[in-house]
Amino acid sequence: MEAMRSRLPNLKAKLARLPGAERLRRIVATQRQAEVYLVGGAVRDLLLKRRRGDLDFVVRGVPLTMLQQLLGKHGEVNLVGKTFGVLKFTPRGSKQELDIALPRTEHAFGTGGTRDVEVQSDATLPLERDLERRDFTVNAMAVDLATGALIDPHGGLNDLAGEQLRAVGDPAERFTEDNSRMLRGLRFAIELGFTIEPKTWRTLKTLVLHLAAAVVPRELVSREFLKAFAVDPLKTVDLWDLSGAFRAVMPEVLAMRGCPQHRPFHSEGDVWTHARLALEMAGSAAFKQFFKQPPTLETMVAIFLHDVGKPLTTRTPEQHGTDRIRSDGHDVQGARLAHRVLERLRFSSYEGTVDADRVAWLVEHHMIALAAREMRLSTLEKYFITDRKRGDELLKLMLADGLATISNRGRPTIGAFTVLQRRLATISRRPRPVAPLVRGDELMRTLGLKSGPRVGELLDVLRDAQLEGKIKTKAAALTLARKLAGKRGR
Repeated sequence: MEAMRSRLPNLKAKLARLPGAERLRRIVATQRQAEVYLVGGAVRDLLLKRRRGDLDFVVRGVPLTMLQQLLGKHGEVNLVGKTFGVLKFTPRGSKQELDIALPRTEHAFGTGGTRDVEVQSDATLPLERDLERRDFTVNAMAVDLATGALIDPHGGLNDLAGEQLRAVGDPAERFTEDNSRMLRGLRFAIELGFTIEPKTWRTLKTLVLHLAAAVVPRELVSREFLKAFAVDPLKTVDLWDLSGAFRAVMPEVLAMRGCPQHRPFHSEGDVWTHARLALEMAGSAAFKQFFKQPPTLETMVAIFLHDVGKPLTTRTPEQHGTDRIRSDGHDVQGARLAHRVLERLRFSSYEGTVDADRVAWLVEHHMIALAAREMRLSTLEKYFITDRKRGDELLKLMLADGLATISNRGRPTIGAFTVLQRRLATISRRPRPVAPLVRGDELMRTLGLKSGPRVGELLDVLRDAQLEGKIKTKAAALTLARKLAGKRGR
């Protein structure tokens, strides 16, 4: 706490260094009755010495139209909503947009929907009334730009020092006003590394199932999940699980818990344990021995969901008379289920970083390393070389999966992955894929073939021969094609 308080005398100097803050203070200072404050998460991050791009301000004592005219003399101003009293201000010569609002009150309609709130702005409203409508105490602080004084009516500074999230006032009231605040709380806990204060946590767990009613836009649900998941996938999965958030909005993933696996191959435990371990392995030293760059956010989602199809396909000796626990076809079923989940929650709406089609493709093909010894080089090329970026992400998924597949000897099962790597090395040394020696139209014209599967089969054989170094010219390729076509004819 003392360390946190020691930063308070320096707030005014820190504010002066914030882009746009000092300029805004000087503009508003031309109005004697005006007060301007930095508010919300920007204050929290200033005290925590965290970098923050967006800045939010509250201006008191100046009517909205007058404030709009005043700011308009110094840059571009856009009114978000007259009732909301929010202005987007970009100072002249700057690219940074500042959010500037009058003090506001909110009245929720009781649905829990993010947009089902009546907002009223009032230039004469005490700042404390504005702060009391906010979600968590660490986000309910303000700093006076003129004096550097901290306004903290709800003990946010104490909670910052204690590294905990506490709802402002009654947590049930805060979460009922806007159900999305529960997901924000989970995200803040991950991003800040904070715990959630016991009463706030109990209330969150009690009310989180309200999210199942879809009163919160699905785009907002996926945004909150992905923003937290990008910071720490494993902690996000655990917190969403413990809180009940998965049960409310993504219940399909919970079927992995308790789903058995063949122990000689999976001594780590059930499918849920395996999925968690795969996320952990994607950031491990063993993973970094193969890949310098970590998986993308999209691939991390695929890693989490790669075996989501197992509960749908698992058969056991006891229940189904199989020779052992089997999950045949879980890759295909899992791809379909993952696609449905991501589409329903509109994951692609978050900055376009997670596409349902691409995740489904990764999930569907995560098992092909098991056939690496027998696969044709032309097939490997299609999966891993033609689109190197996509191929590399598939390899990263396969490696995380293998590292999380612990044999009964206690060792990761990455033999198939290393075989695949060795075979790929024979065709991936060049910076770009080598063009095929013969095109399909050339083959049809030379051999008098019609378009169809036979042409594709011949092209694959010729491509294999080329990649293996057996043929190096078009003439050699056509000669081999004639031989193959002749054998087929006999």
